[in-house]
Amino acid sequence: MPHTAAHAASTAPAIEADTLSVRIRRRPILHELDFTVPAGRITGLLGPSGSGKSTLMRSIVGVQSLWTGSLTVLGQPAGSVPLRHAIGYMTQEASIYRDLTVLDNVKYFGALHGKSAADAREAVGAVGLADLARRRAADLSGGQFSRVSLACALVGDPQLLVLDEPTVGLDPVLRVDLWDRFRALADRGATLLVSSHVMEEAGRCDSLLLLREGRLLAQLTPEALRERGGSRDLEQAFLGIIRADLERQAAGRPLATKEHAA
Repeated sequence: MPHTAAHAASTAPAIEADTLSVRIRRRPILHELDFTVPAGRITGLLGPSGSGKSTLMRSIVGVQSLWTGSLTVLGQPAGSVPLRHAIGYMTQEASIYRDLTVLDNVKYFGALHGKSAADAREAVGAVGLADLARRRAADLSGGQFSRVSLACALVGDPQLLVLDEPTVGLDPVLRVDLWDRFRALADRGATLLVSSHVMEEAGRCDSLLLLREGRLLAQLTPEALRERGGSRDLEQAFLGIIRADLERQAAGRPLATKEHAA
């Protein structure tokens, strides 16, 4: 992985949403979200399919227009020009050039951030593709293809990494290795926002944002999720919170959107 100069620690949040709402083709997707993402930490973004996770990530990196509210990223409005080189973004659908080799893809994205070929090779190695560096992306498996996209996000040494399902299709050993690398990045000052369907991965985050149907159910730590969900098993605890939300809706009670846990 490329050498990273430690980013200065800050008490200001890396991301701050204030009554953020998003509509796509007039259809409401995100509903008045209020949350903060602390700098230098790993925040997990969890929720069922269709809960708005990818839309929220696109909003943070500035490729999705907001409907109402505000979204501040690294002290700037989301989408501001100064953020272009400060954010590494991995989409759910790998965004790389199929006709280029693994290494050439990463070199290309690295060059946009002033990174060297050596930085690109290190990023390729970090995602376990050193042996395939000269292979065309079109000839890779689905999981390998996704790893190239992850390397492209990492090579720029960003202050903020926004990763949409980065470990989908990876074997357990590589998944653990990548999460160790994510932790090392956070320890050196980077901020990571990671969406995942793997609840075991949620336990490796410092903080969690729980979404359902475009609404924020809670922002809390993994341990607080276990306590609130009534189970030591994170998946069962998350399901417990969803069941409680369904009961809340049936009873017509309002949703308390700001539920922060230390």
